[in-house]
Amino acid sequence: MILVFLIAVPVAGGLLGWLVSRRSVLTTRWVALGAMTTVFVLALCLWRERPGETAITGGGAWITQVQWPWIQPLGISFHLAIDGLSLVMVLLSAVLGAVAVAVSWTSVKERVGFFHLNLMLVLAGVIGVFLALDLFLFYFFWELMLVPMYFLIDLWGHENRHAAAIKFFLFTQLGGLVMLLGILGLYFAHGQATGRYSFDYADLLGTSMSAGVARWLMLGFFVGFAVKLPAVPLHPWLADAHTEAPTAASVILAGLLLKTGAYGMLRFVVPLFPGPSREFAPVFMVLGVIGILYGTILAFAQTDLKRLVAYTSVSHLGFVLVGVFALNQAALQGAVMQMVAHGLSTGALFVLVGAIEARIHTRDLGQMGGLWAVAPRMGAVAMFFAMASLGLPGTGNFVGEFLVLIGAYRVNAAIAAVATVGLVAATVYALWLVGRAFHGPMLRERKMLDLGVREIAVLGVMMVALLWLGFFPQTLLDTTGAALKGLGQAAQWTQAAAGAATGGLP
Repeated sequence: MILVFLIAVPVAGGLLGWLVSRRSVLTTRWVALGAMTTVFVLALCLWRERPGETAITGGGAWITQVQWPWIQPLGISFHLAIDGLSLVMVLLSAVLGAVAVAVSWTSVKERVGFFHLNLMLVLAGVIGVFLALDLFLFYFFWELMLVPMYFLIDLWGHENRHAAAIKFFLFTQLGGLVMLLGILGLYFAHGQATGRYSFDYADLLGTSMSAGVARWLMLGFFVGFAVKLPAVPLHPWLADAHTEAPTAASVILAGLLLKTGAYGMLRFVVPLFPGPSREFAPVFMVLGVIGILYGTILAFAQTDLKRLVAYTSVSHLGFVLVGVFALNQAALQGAVMQMVAHGLSTGALFVLVGAIEARIHTRDLGQMGGLWAVAPRMGAVAMFFAMASLGLPGTGNFVGEFLVLIGAYRVNAAIAAVATVGLVAATVYALWLVGRAFHGPMLRERKMLDLGVREIAVLGVMMVALLWLGFFPQTLLDTTGAALKGLGQAAQWTQAAAGAATGGLP
């Protein structure tokens, strides 16, 4: 039942906050924060039960699971399960959910109850995606994320929010429909092969089908997840959505919604379609490298601080795409580490951008300069997260990118070498960001408040988390190791290949 509570608590918190908002806006905020704190505590309780190497079933080392009949004639069940991989993502969801509530504490002043209802529904959908093992249920949660995020952008965003919200919805909805075609195709292929129709993940693993059918179905899944990642060339919605979204929505969008695409590739694309995944792996890795370089170039070309941070996501998540389809344990561990570290570092940068905009009413780098002199705490924190974003040793970002490059090098040295160029280029835009905004001459006399206690507390938690991942990465690697090994077994990798790829990693 604890898995049901992980989803139900945000929903209940959103509804309760909405109901009490007319009487007390402050109560609404505390209810939402309490809901995410409860999710975090529940996830920590599960984390204490480490996934065992012998518990590998259906592609995962399940800590616990629940399965109830739902629409039995169609082979649909309410099936939730959690392993080390999904546990890490649920913990990240709880942390960033609490951050989103905290950063909107004073900035959201209109329709506060409805805002928090939509925020909690997005988070419930995200957590559901990380837990669902029935593909019909997975698609339900996948779609659940879209509508409330649309409202968050459209109702509380900036000047061009309407167009950005529609663009976000159209891209992600079309990607989801392509994925639905893949799900239905796999459902019918399994039914024809076995005589039993089922949407259950464990049943669908190893479905017998022709190579041509497997390729097309795999591409259907991949496109749906690549839109959300986003991978080049399916990324055009990202910058507009980030730029126009309120700060809380940007944090959730960058930190969690993009990660659902990467999670889908890890959980579904590779295990369900092992042959096509290996066949198309070089193509997908090249797309990842293109994203790394393309995102870096576009980030450097921006004058809007928020768009700059948005394009860095294209670059950083290119490493995730490379790591997933390098198809070895080192690269997979690196991909997951990068997912978590990117969620924390980029989420923090969006918090800082929102704080700057609230104080000086602009995101234009050309109108900034010298902010460190009037807000030294903000400057120091911005420097830390910019350094984390470029992969400074001692942060989780460095560990993730390093493991991805090691894993990619074992598969294709040329791809690893080109991806490394992206790391070097990231140094340029990160230092350029800090230099333009916080150093140099101040273009006008400014009197602005430095970071307050609430902002320092929020950003401090994210700093500690990134440093912990940088200095003690084994915490995450041990948690996800059995789950990723289980995914490898589900994809029918040989033990010898897996041993050669891991290089001793868990």
